[in-house]
Amino acid sequence: MDTPAPSNFLRDIVARDVAAGTYGGRVATRFPPEPNGYPHLGHAKTICLNFGLARDFGGTCTLRYDDTNPETESEEYARALADAVRWLGFEPSAVRYTSDYFEQLHAWAVELIEKGLAFVDEETEEQIRAHRGTVTEAGTPSPFRDRPVADNLRLFEEMRRGEHADGSLVLRARIDTEHGVMAHPNMKLRDPLMYRIRRDAHHYRRGDAWPVYPFYDWAHGQSDAIEGITHSICTLEFDVNRPLYNWYLDAIGVPEPRNHQYEFARFNLDYTVMSKRKLLRLVNEGHVTGWDDPRMPTIAAQRRRGVRPEALRRFCDETGISTVDGRVELSFYDHIVRDDLNGVAPRVLGVTDPLRLTIDNLDEPLDLDAPLWPHDVTPPAGAPTSRPLSLGRDLWIERADFAETPPKGWKRLSPGAEVRLRHGPVVRCTGIDRDRDGAIVGIRAQADLATLGSDGFRGGVIHWADVATAVPATFRLYDRLFSVPVPEDAADVTDVLNPDSLAEMQGFVEPAVASMGETRVQFERLGFFWPDPVDSAPDALVFNRIVALRDSWGKKGSGEQAVGSGEKTKAVATVQTGPKDPAAGLADAQRPAYDALVARGVGGEEAAVLAADDALGDLFEGVVAAGASVRDAAILLVQDVRPLGGDGAASPAALAKLIALTADGTVTRAGAKTVLAALVSGGGDARATVDRLGLAAVRDDAALVPAVEAAMAEHPDKVAAVHAGEAKFVGFLVGQAMRRAPKGADPKRVQELLRERLGAA
Repeated sequence: MDTPAPSNFLRDIVARDVAAGTYGGRVATRFPPEPNGYPHLGHAKTICLNFGLARDFGGTCTLRYDDTNPETESEEYARALADAVRWLGFEPSAVRYTSDYFEQLHAWAVELIEKGLAFVDEETEEQIRAHRGTVTEAGTPSPFRDRPVADNLRLFEEMRRGEHADGSLVLRARIDTEHGVMAHPNMKLRDPLMYRIRRDAHHYRRGDAWPVYPFYDWAHGQSDAIEGITHSICTLEFDVNRPLYNWYLDAIGVPEPRNHQYEFARFNLDYTVMSKRKLLRLVNEGHVTGWDDPRMPTIAAQRRRGVRPEALRRFCDETGISTVDGRVELSFYDHIVRDDLNGVAPRVLGVTDPLRLTIDNLDEPLDLDAPLWPHDVTPPAGAPTSRPLSLGRDLWIERADFAETPPKGWKRLSPGAEVRLRHGPVVRCTGIDRDRDGAIVGIRAQADLATLGSDGFRGGVIHWADVATAVPATFRLYDRLFSVPVPEDAADVTDVLNPDSLAEMQGFVEPAVASMGETRVQFERLGFFWPDPVDSAPDALVFNRIVALRDSWGKKGSGEQAVGSGEKTKAVATVQTGPKDPAAGLADAQRPAYDALVARGVGGEEAAVLAADDALGDLFEGVVAAGASVRDAAILLVQDVRPLGGDGAASPAALAKLIALTADGTVTRAGAKTVLAALVSGGGDARATVDRLGLAAVRDDAALVPAVEAAMAEHPDKVAAVHAGEAKFVGFLVGQAMRRAPKGADPKRVQELLRERLGAA
């Protein structure tokens, strides 16, 4: 699996307790969701945190369902939670249910009644709320607060037998504090509710056995205690609950050392909502097709869209842990997903909005051998490196790649203009075919066959599909579900749904794609895609766009879009503004710096950022002066350092050294990300940081083979599935081997060893 996340305050707390032997060196965490919806990206953060801490400290992590509300919970939601945990690459040490503890929780409630620390209240919900008071004003004690213990025991037993109607009685804690009765400044300590009656509710596990159900606050801390949890990690809104949890544990006599709660800030992502209640509304009202609609922020939706668990784990690690609420830009998530796919997705051709191009001087099809990978990407072990392509007289091209009246700077097809066909020759547009109404139905061209295989042409390049051999396909182009960064600020989240969040287009793909199965691919110039696991079939291909090749959201409203990024009806209209100039947003004074950077070999996107950010530009020059190439320095600073918040404490020498260590294989790419985060936050020497974090790449077969063999031995069903042709489980086995491998293990070498043994097994 991935390398451990960078240090954070929770990791430091656990490390301190382990060093001090607080729990005998034991670490036990838990992921305690309520099964009332599908888990979302916020849950992914919590899953990675809890299971990651247990993994890194040799501990355990329990999946515990907080199933105390029978009216909203179901087996479907429970399965979705377990599926999410395992898809992310974690295996619970145990699966538990709060409903397993109903008998024990009930016994403890009786004990509190007997101690005079709980009472049965007959007030209505409205009266209880009104009598609770405010943060600055004491509440009013219930008139039933001093009911005799015997009467409380009798009434609670009657509640347990189902003899009272819903809402007629509740059990409340009876808390006297130094602030007085119902006067504690923490509202949670003003005689909180412990049990309510739900006679007609059917529990998805316990059936109709229990007409009373515990409230979350009563069940949560005690469930942790029952399971022997050491570190109870919650989001920040539960910090006010912690004193109540401790009061309950004291009241039932759980001694120290016992479970202690620690809080971290909730995860918020731009253009999404993380409320299961609001997500459920989107599903129920038909705004999306279901919990796994690829526009949703649920783990199931991201999985169906084609995001890999490796990317989601890395995203959770790199966004860090804080005690201050904040938001993460969706573009950073897209960057992580895009970066993850870059090394695993072969490059192929597809056309989303086809327009026929006829090459009049091509009598016979051209047989091409086209590479599947760019020169700067190392293909996965065993992956094919090229495929045959047939380029015939009639081709499909993107409608957006032709303009009859082109704007200034146009580098695609127009009357008399030349472009290169990807992997093929240069062609010149010689005519236009129209229907009876004058609409353009085709383009005619002449090919310069002498340019086939040459690299002297400096014009535009467009993608295509051969009419004779192309396979029909549906393309689903997904975009942000909401049109504003913070949908919760709207009076109604449905008012700010993005009407262009999905465009479905009918096009074609090259024939090799049809035989690739569930492979994620990059359709050149269009984005990263994969076959929809629900709707796609061999004879009816449906491709989901996982992520575009670049963030095109900033161009919305300007009329500018990447090819294939918008609705079919808008493609022709929006393309007339021409291709994007990376320096379009720069001030005149910044253009000379941009031009100079480009002349030195820096990519246009990176050059625009460096020219606009003086501090980052100065750091870039320092990194280059320290020995890094201009290309590597620009990519590191713009794509990796900048999302972390700028240069931070990292020195130019340290960043240049990190580039060199990554290039020579001293540290893996994943390990380099962790080292970079440490350098930006705390400074230091790159090599020393690699050593301190134990991230030196491990490629020694003697160290890696045991992990590979253990993964195969523990999952014989997956090995058998691979032998039966289900190649998708190779990734699962690699992940299992990485979990068992030493820190810093080279995933490429692990995969090579695994494939060798799978072939021999």
